[in-house]
Amino acid sequence: MAEKSLADNLFEEQKEAMKAKDRFRLSVIRMLRAELQNGAIAKNAPLEREEELAILTREVKKRQESLNDYQRANRQELLDDLNREIEILKKYLPEQLSEEELDRMVREAIAESGAETKRDMGKVMGLLMPRVKGKADGSMVRQMVENLLQ
Repeated sequence: MAEKSLADNLFEEQKEAMKAKDRFRLSVIRMLRAELQNGAIAKNAPLEREEELAILTREVKKRQESLNDYQRANRQELLDDLNREIEILKKYLPEQLSEEELDRMVREAIAESGAETKRDMGKVMGLLMPRVKGKADGSMVRQMVENLLQ
């Protein structure tokens, strides 16, 4: 049996949220389903798993970037809601890599690409990012590569 798509999982979760009368979770799921639908419409074809993950990752990242704005504005109720949204969205992401796993993958990619200095960073990132997509934050990956390519 083929793995269920994110859209299929979200449809099931939406039904559960409706039955549980969980309006907050329901609104987050509806927003994500709409984003996936918009992506499919823009592509004019069903989304691949990687494309679904890219949209999901983008939505999480948008919310994480807004956290600082709400903190500076001292808007605790919005901050709490945003954190709840992030938690709901993260549930659909693949399990995140540990720092040790990511370090090992970065070192392997550096060895594989033959990179020696920061000028070779593009080669390493080109190899690494497809392998960690959705499983690690891109800025953390970049920072780790940068630190190892002194």
